[in-house]
Amino acid sequence: MIFVALHVFVVVLAAAHILLRAHRQPESRAAWLLLVLALPYVGALAYIFLGRTNVGRRRVELLKAAFHDLPLPQDAPGWPATPTPTGAHEALFAVGRSISSYVPVDGNSARLMENSDTAIDAMVADIDAATDHVHLLFYIWLADRNGTKVAEAVQRAARRGVACRVLVDDLGSRDLVRGPLWQNMAAAGVETRRALVIGNPLLRALTGRIDLRNHRKIAVIDNRITYCGSQNCADPEFLPKAKFAPWVDVLLRFEGPVVRQNQHLFISDWIGNGGGDIGDLLRVPLREVTAGFKAQVIATGPTFRNSAMPEMFVTLLYAAKRSVFITTPYYVPDAAMQAALCACANRGVDTTIIFPARNDDFAVGAASRSYYLDLLRAGVKIFEYEAGLLHAKTLTMDGQILLIGSANMDRRSFDLNYENNILVENPELAEVLRARQESYLAQSRRVLPEEVQDWAVWRRLWNNVITIVGPVL
Repeated sequence: MIFVALHVFVVVLAAAHILLRAHRQPESRAAWLLLVLALPYVGALAYIFLGRTNVGRRRVELLKAAFHDLPLPQDAPGWPATPTPTGAHEALFAVGRSISSYVPVDGNSARLMENSDTAIDAMVADIDAATDHVHLLFYIWLADRNGTKVAEAVQRAARRGVACRVLVDDLGSRDLVRGPLWQNMAAAGVETRRALVIGNPLLRALTGRIDLRNHRKIAVIDNRITYCGSQNCADPEFLPKAKFAPWVDVLLRFEGPVVRQNQHLFISDWIGNGGGDIGDLLRVPLREVTAGFKAQVIATGPTFRNSAMPEMFVTLLYAAKRSVFITTPYYVPDAAMQAALCACANRGVDTTIIFPARNDDFAVGAASRSYYLDLLRAGVKIFEYEAGLLHAKTLTMDGQILLIGSANMDRRSFDLNYENNILVENPELAEVLRARQESYLAQSRRVLPEEVQDWAVWRRLWNNVITIVGPVL
């Protein structure tokens, strides 16, 4: 009798929490309810550890206060006038502003890095030329060739009096923070912090999910230069998962007022993770703003508006008139995004998407393929990149708009990770990025509808089962 009462109590309590929790997609509620009903104790325990998009009440307060208490970039002296809302793409930037309060700003320039190694070399050169400060934030920083080169450049900068601040995710960069390179940076005078520190995993799980991570990749140098893209501070050989190498990334080097928005984002993360208040850097007058394109930083995460990143993606897809070209390593969409991609092709927009042929996450790879047939039937052209793991997260639209950054098209980027992206309106830069996307096609294989229809029953069954479990994870 006691066992029956305990069983009912656990099931009812877990089910009530699942049904009452705000901002939960219906398919996610259904998946969790199914798990709790089928395996009450295992399901309830899994829900405690993995079911809540919560980094902890105290941490939420710190991160929200750090972001909202800082002066906004557009309040800095010398900030150019906000463009008058006109033109076909103003709605896109309006969505971006509603997410993270950053206004679209003109006067920017950017250069696409040739590859991962040249990107690191360019970053090292900028750090070596720094005169005031160097701010670096990476989800993954490895003590490999490229990781060591950046760490040594930061040490050199600190020794000559440049204020250097390094923030890494506690889980993604766990090997770095336990090794000598981390200690060497601190010994050289670099201020180091860990984002979303885990501590005791069991105790941490009681106050917030362990796997809600800071997935951002940000470099800001002297309030003048910023880097944005998919690249972590690591070699393309990426030794922790070398069998999938090379990891193919995209990184852009920006100059102009948009740098100050990435600066604001870095500083909010720095303060929110226990760093000192360096908000005065946001009050420094901007350098003279010259001609350049419009850009806007879009910041998302568990302490920002719910489902902000998929809303941005979906808005871009419905705004497309001629073409959309996407590269993403991880595709586990919500229903709205899948429908938007299909609608894109159905209305005659030339829609292309490239996934990796071999995904480092077997579950995500299987879940992604469960969506192929509907996309193909709508007319979406699907390719699988075979020359490594295409890790670049890029979107170009109509030869005028591009979105680049850290966010994938999956539920982890939608709900669980802190991400940073930059939205750009500029035909020249869009053409350059589109050419890079096109270059991946030469190393990719096109997936045809007949091929997917001929997949073995066991393969389709596996893909669809993983998709059902996806909302739980």
